[in-house]
Amino acid sequence: MVLVHHADAVGPGVDTQRPLSARGHAQAEELAARAKAEGASPAAIWHSGKLRARQTGEAYFRACNPFADFRMVRGLRPDDPPEMMLADLAAETRDVMLVGHMPNIATIAARLAGADAGFPLHGAICFERLSDGGWKERWRLY
Repeated sequence: MVLVHHADAVGPGVDTQRPLSARGHAQAEELAARAKAEGASPAAIWHSGKLRARQTGEAYFRACNPFADFRMVRGLRPDDPPEMMLADLAAETRDVMLVGHMPNIATIAARLAGADAGFPLHGAICFERLSDGGWKERWRLY
């Protein structure tokens, strides 16, 4: 499973929908290519529905698996309780990529890691599910 914090977005004073900035588009494309090089090929890519998360997810979709189930899900918005997504992940058997926002995505990572994972701003962390149901970090991208 890969957790992704959306790439750099324009400020709300520029556009209230907060799309990715030019820098953000470049970040997303670069990190998506690096994730693919690390072996990321998720069967599903879930995003929060906010424009910046969707645009970031689209870069990973194109680079990692254009046949993935790509959709908006509940539980990935900035202030959503992490328990919403953790319950879905516990039942999920496919390899999933989550594209969301701080502080939610960092809290989900901390719960999976069992400690503060120090989530990279506009980055990604890949976790591997262990046979005992726990999670172990495999790699991270900045």
